Amino acid sequence: MPELPEVEVTRLSFADKIAGAKLLSLHLGKPLRWPLGCVPAQLAGRTVRGVRRRGKYLLIDLDQGLLLLHLGMSGSLSFAARLPASGKHDHFELVTTQGSLRLNDPRRFGAVVYAQTEDAPLARKLLGRLGVEPLSEDFDAELFHTGLKRRKAAIKQVLLAGDVVVGVGNIYASEALFLAGIRPTVSAARLSRPRVVRLHAAIRDILGRALTSGGSTLRNFSSASGQKGHFQFETMVYAREGQPCRVCGKAIKSLRQGQRSTFYCPACQKV
Repeated sequence: MPELPEVEVTRLSFADKIAGAKLLSLHLGKPLRWPLGCVPAQLAGRTVRGVRRRGKYLLIDLDQGLLLLHLGMSGSLSFAARLPASGKHDHFELVTTQGSLRLNDPRRFGAVVYAQTEDAPLARKLLGRLGVEPLSEDFDAELFHTGLKRRKAAIKQVLLAGDVVVGVGNIYASEALFLAGIRPTVSAARLSRPRVVRLHAAIRDILGRALTSGGSTLRNFSSASGQKGHFQFETMVYAREGQPCRVCGKAIKSLRQGQRSTFYCPACQKV
């Protein structure tokens, strides 16, 4: 599933190219996770003001309204002056005066939704409960500690929930917890302030390095310009079950948390 670094890499790869473009047409394929919310023809003639990111959502701001785009489990975007003929997994295409933006999503868990404003009920439903952005100045270690103190669930699950801090998905939660030396099953409420400070720094470090590396390409992720990520070659624990820890040499272990695989080192992450 594309996580925060992959979504931000995607945004950076086409945001400048589409800014200022006029929408010519919008084409939909098979239904995605949620309906568009308007008749596609109604968007013709509108102008793209810019592209933002909130958590794992891309927000395409228009001169009237905005499009909220989520890549789901397997989605990826392409943007070019000319794209090849649509394939069976291409379910959304936005044709503009500066090129076409296309969503390819084999599993169709992604979505493109139109909202009149960011305060519209549907937009608030999707964005309203998202936590603080981890790479922003608003991600404060003390406030992070306060938020975790209210949560008794396992710290890995709290990170994935996205309401305390947004966008720390499965890959990067495992990596950040390893870097901070925290066992993924420990209760978030039990973490001391010094340990939360280490985790806060680890989250920023891991996400920053992943962004620099173009994200992680585990299956078919690529940016809107076709570039693949390389962070998967730097992981310390993720997808390395049975392999020796790069720090202590002990075998990396895995467990299931909320139907997701968690990877950790039993020696480096004792508690």
